[in-house]
Amino acid sequence: MVQEYDVVVIGSGPGGYVAAIRAAQLGLKTACIEKWVNREGATVLGGTCLNVGCIPSKALLESTHKFHEANTKFADHGIAMNTLTMDVSAMQHRKDAIVSKLTTGVSGLFKANKVTLINGHGQLHEDCLIKVTAIDGSVSELKAGHVILAAGSVPVSIPSVPLHSDLIVDNVGALNINAVPKRLGIIGAGVIGLEMASIWNRLGSEVVILEAMDQFLPITDKDISREGLKLLQQQGLEVRLNALVSTTEVVGDQVNVHYKDAIGEVHHLVFDKLIVAVGRAPYTDGLLAANSGVKLDERGFVFVDHRCHTDAPNVFAIGDIVRGPMLAHKASEEGMMVADIIAGHTTEMNYDCVPGVIYTHPEMAWVGRTEQELKAEGIDYNVGKFPFAAVGRAMTSNDTDGFIKLIADAKTDRILGCHIVGAHASELIAQVVIAMEFGSSAEDLALTVFAHPSLSEALHEAALAVDNHAIHMVNRRVRK
Repeated sequence: MVQEYDVVVIGSGPGGYVAAIRAAQLGLKTACIEKWVNREGATVLGGTCLNVGCIPSKALLESTHKFHEANTKFADHGIAMNTLTMDVSAMQHRKDAIVSKLTTGVSGLFKANKVTLINGHGQLHEDCLIKVTAIDGSVSELKAGHVILAAGSVPVSIPSVPLHSDLIVDNVGALNINAVPKRLGIIGAGVIGLEMASIWNRLGSEVVILEAMDQFLPITDKDISREGLKLLQQQGLEVRLNALVSTTEVVGDQVNVHYKDAIGEVHHLVFDKLIVAVGRAPYTDGLLAANSGVKLDERGFVFVDHRCHTDAPNVFAIGDIVRGPMLAHKASEEGMMVADIIAGHTTEMNYDCVPGVIYTHPEMAWVGRTEQELKAEGIDYNVGKFPFAAVGRAMTSNDTDGFIKLIADAKTDRILGCHIVGAHASELIAQVVIAMEFGSSAEDLALTVFAHPSLSEALHEAALAVDNHAIHMVNRRVRK
């Protein structure tokens, strides 16, 4: 017997589970298919983000930051500390407990909103028919009025660097390292690579990051990438650009790595562990039957329009399997947008206001356009920039690294972008996201009253600086 639903969601990550809950809240009979199970055979909700991505990595970053701060900065506050040690097992246990609490919470939300959870591998066929293969191999069928594809992504592998037990691991394995490696290699200087590097560098590992590209964080504004690289290097991270890994070899309990530099010279390094963090790819294996009507683009992403419609009638796709940054919050907002569209509401998502964050310390965050992009497009703009070193709250917190850079249109003063390196950048960027969502000008922020003392005063001063009116620094307008 074919079960029928108004909406069927395939995947329960940040995009899928939010879409399912939203659809159910709107009165639609909703089911969510998830194939992930734990060792006990229970369905695991939350996808990569909650289980092996955003949440566990932030738990480890927070634990190691506190350890590092106690070791290196407490003395500045007059707090005398004896020799500190880190219980890595306890740190990992805390991380696992947080993950368990959040994933269990999603299960509770499904029950409260009457979302039907179906375990198995879902495959879309024509006319919104979905075949679900259970763990025991049995196959059932669902018929949906609308389908939302939210299958997520998987780590990108490198043929020359095969994973090996616990010596060569991807970003998932990196979260479960149970002892501090003396010498740690990381392939990839992206978000995941930098966050993993920070975790183990704080605990005493000698970390070398090998990045094949000739630029550091090319997706960010150049001021951010320059400042971020400088600060990370000051913390002891070694970043080698133009480093293309050619071969790896496991010898005993160590990993030999060979890479070529920009002129083709071969270098050899030896590590106790190697993390492969070269990005993620859309996970569409077995997701689409040949007759589904859903098309993929040249990079393997599901092709969608600006409202996440696929080429198949009544089929949507969201999150990591479609265009745009692979971000949990982007997936969640797409999930809510699509559920609203299915329910007949008028809605859209503003892709110009999706923030990006790297949770190193200091954090790096951005939204909108970079200065390089505006120059390339010939758009006239003004820049206001203000350092945290001149902010009282940053001084009292002993967190004065970095700055806020605000970019506004030279003619209209409308905010075009903001780029932050500094403590709590992930929180501060939200103020600019809200301002941009409402079409605010730099003057709007300049006329806003910010609490004193607070880190957000740096944003106030940056907005003032756009018009050469910053109070707590020598005024100097930065133009194109």
